[in-house]
Amino acid sequence: MATTSAAMDGVAAAAFQSVIQRVQQAAERSGRRGPQQVRVVAVSKTKPVSLIRQVYDVGHRCFGENYVQELIDKAPQLPEDIEWHFIGNLQSNKAKALLAGVPNLAMVESVDDEKIANQLNRVVASIGRKPLKVLVQVNTSGEESKFGVEPSGCVELAKHVSLGCPNLEFCGLMTIGMLDYSSTPENFKALSNCRTEVCKALGIPEEQCELSMGMSADFEQAIEMGSTNVRIGSTIFGAREYPKKQSN
Repeated sequence: MATTSAAMDGVAAAAFQSVIQRVQQAAERSGRRGPQQVRVVAVSKTKPVSLIRQVYDVGHRCFGENYVQELIDKAPQLPEDIEWHFIGNLQSNKAKALLAGVPNLAMVESVDDEKIANQLNRVVASIGRKPLKVLVQVNTSGEESKFGVEPSGCVELAKHVSLGCPNLEFCGLMTIGMLDYSSTPENFKALSNCRTEVCKALGIPEEQCELSMGMSADFEQAIEMGSTNVRIGSTIFGAREYPKKQSN
């Protein structure tokens, strides 16, 4: 048993370092230089704190979770300088628990309607924390199983967040891949087109508007097509093992 444990030690850290190399190479192919050009969100859902700590110990600070209770449970067990991203569907009645339970929550990437934006805006004000960074989630694949505003409603929602929610900081757009968690170039192009429209409507340069697209199966292609934020889970932490029943 000890041998097996020793063999596992450092596996996530090594996988993460390999991912970082691939991210940098993809960024260079797209004409971008420097380590800050693409943010890697290490998605640790269903994974133990010990594996997150491996990746933390090699210098990474940005991690993502999909489930409110899981993040509330994990965050206090890990260093406070971690920048947590919530990337799952967020029900408005759980917004307060999330923000109150995770003081170092850096961003919610999955704002997909005005109701959740308004609730986050109210909660941030009520607990007195600094403005919360958010991304507007767009359903670029047209799948009914996916959350996200339709591309045609993207500008309106982005304007609502940016102009109508003073306690939120609109930072850009996010999309999730197809059912196999890989996207087609059309999905990535659709999000890029949404950014162009949103930036024109808000009067901001496109460089100020993040594109969170690309996961384990397609992050290199996403970076080459302009992604500034990739969410990588199983390639770093290994295949996920879901419990019989998982609630958000």
